[in-house]
Amino acid sequence: MRLIATKYLQEGMELAKPIKNDYGRILVQRHVKLSTFIIKRLLDYGITYVYIRDQETDDIVIESPVSEDLKLDAMNHIRESFRLFDDKDLEQNPYLLSKTIDSLQGVAKQMATEISHHDEVIQYVSDLLISDHYVYQHSVNVSLYTIALAQAFQFPTHQIEEIGLGALLHDIGKVFLPQNILNKSGKLTDDEFEIIKKHTEYGFEFLRKSHELPLLIAHCAFQHHERIDGSGYPRGITGNEMHPYAKIMSVADVFDAVTTNRVYRDAMLPHEGLEILYAGADKQFESHIVDAFRRTIALYPNGLTVTLSDNRIGIVARQNHQVNDRPVIRITHHGEEKVSTYDLDLSKELDIMIVGMNDRK
Repeated sequence: MRLIATKYLQEGMELAKPIKNDYGRILVQRHVKLSTFIIKRLLDYGITYVYIRDQETDDIVIESPVSEDLKLDAMNHIRESFRLFDDKDLEQNPYLLSKTIDSLQGVAKQMATEISHHDEVIQYVSDLLISDHYVYQHSVNVSLYTIALAQAFQFPTHQIEEIGLGALLHDIGKVFLPQNILNKSGKLTDDEFEIIKKHTEYGFEFLRKSHELPLLIAHCAFQHHERIDGSGYPRGITGNEMHPYAKIMSVADVFDAVTTNRVYRDAMLPHEGLEILYAGADKQFESHIVDAFRRTIALYPNGLTVTLSDNRIGIVARQNHQVNDRPVIRITHHGEEKVSTYDLDLSKELDIMIVGMNDRK
């Protein structure tokens, strides 16, 4: 199977996976042959990518460290948590607060369990779900990356679940920001950026008041924008003052932020996001965490169509687990010309690079 942008779907293509909305309701079943009407409905729902079946890619296995249902469940819990935490009367309802935190702890525990059962490297967490808010998807992605890194460092189970919960809540302070600034489509002014930076303090103050949470969870919100050289915020502390959870989370947070499309800028390619991390290694980030990220995260998931530096186009067929940014590509086109398919191992063709993610073919 392969991934294709919904806007390039054609009548008669066959779905390889069911399509669900944010709440887990199936919109279109797998194996359905697409009609013009269905394609239009998918576009109307805001679905940007789908998996389709074809003979060229039938043997390509799409793997995920966590189930799509769990991702949707996590998204819904985050969305509901943000809504509840924005309620000024929440502190007067400790039962509701406790229930919300319990549900998030359950999500973090389940994500940790599913990732631990995944023998292969964790696939790049693409933004393939319908999402009405960047912050919700970002929180889930950062949690997945953070859990995978904590497991790579062989943290005890209770710490893996704890850091996963901290990552789910790391941006909770954005609930208390002016929404017109948080969702601004253009460049922020200096004053607006200073307001945005306050989300770390707001999140810390809110979470530390909860008797249901360890104080470390509040520090995840407080410190995830700190840097080991003291260049971060809100306090400008250095590495020896940062909690290990925050050091890991800062790497996951930056990678997901720069590789996700926003209204004011296009996403970087995954390997470009990795280059950002390496540029900051031993300055902003601890180098051993960046190295672990590269070993743990498969940057280009199976089924994704990519453009190579020599103008060939193909589909990621399988991973090279020692070099996660150089997978095996099933070549389908030389430029615009369709060719008989063959596999190209980028780990053996070091002069060829992935230069784009092509969703037209």
